[in-house]
Amino acid sequence: MDRLRAIRYLVSAAEGASLSAAARLHGVSVAAVAKLIGALESDMRVQLLARHAHGVTPTVAGRMFLEVCRPALAQLDDAVEQVTASSTRVQGTVVIGVQPVVAQEVLTAALPKFCALYPDIQLDVRYFMNMAELQNRSLDAIIVMGWPQQVGDLVGRALGATTFVVVASPAYWTAHGMPQHPLDLEQHNCLCIRSNTGSVMDLWHFRRGDERVSVAARGSIIVDNVHRDMVRDLVLSGVGVARLLDWHQRPGREVPRGLLVPALTDWVVDEVPPVNLLYAPSVRRTPRVRVFLDWVVQLFAEVERERLRPLPATAMPHWVKMRRLRASETR
Repeated sequence: MDRLRAIRYLVSAAEGASLSAAARLHGVSVAAVAKLIGALESDMRVQLLARHAHGVTPTVAGRMFLEVCRPALAQLDDAVEQVTASSTRVQGTVVIGVQPVVAQEVLTAALPKFCALYPDIQLDVRYFMNMAELQNRSLDAIIVMGWPQQVGDLVGRALGATTFVVVASPAYWTAHGMPQHPLDLEQHNCLCIRSNTGSVMDLWHFRRGDERVSVAARGSIIVDNVHRDMVRDLVLSGVGVARLLDWHQRPGREVPRGLLVPALTDWVVDEVPPVNLLYAPSVRRTPRVRVFLDWVVQLFAEVERERLRPLPATAMPHWVKMRRLRASETR
């Protein structure tokens, strides 16, 4: 029995509350996951997961075992990365263009680990908002959220996607009531963000089964995309409701900590922008750039694994192509 693999399957099944979630995460069959976890339980002579119709939950013994295994696996993964990095030391500067939202929500928190792995690489992070700027800037790579246009001969690597959640502070929901239907948002102070193309993203789409609803969100504040962190902070302070990226639901962020509370969780937000890595074909021949590109791919793969279910990107919305002052004008 591959005990290490069995423990990884066990952790994934417990976090995803199902054997199928672990199977998707590791790219194997449900039967393979069940067989290896079962073998681990037989070897240890203790039941680690309780199986029931709607999934699995750790037993008391399973919870104790997981508390020890999770940090041990993290330490093991870090050791592998450090040894791999030390055996292929690279140096020099890598210039990357990053949208502020990607830097704020994902990249910044992960960079200390990159710096520890590759101390001889200097990252030169440049402000980047749209593809029109690319022609006049010497960038080794670009990380962009959204639907990039006019990419020319750049290589595009899909990193994943992100969607939106409607959130407010606990105090705001207590004072104003939580919406039970998307149309209830018309009675709330909805804070909106202006896109890179200049359109206010005030048309919020929702889907539940076959039912589709679009709401023209209205509120007291609109901010440019580069200042979208203002919306987050205003919502945290109880000013209103916002549609924020689901990255705020990652471990340690505002939603798990209870600082923001999602609403309309039985509805799907019917707009899922992709996240892409773009670079010229020649840059992969430069070791320091190749190291960074591979690290970014692994970083976003981890972000996707945290979600535990596939999130395919949707097609470019009409408001992006039409470039209206407000997305709601395209209805």
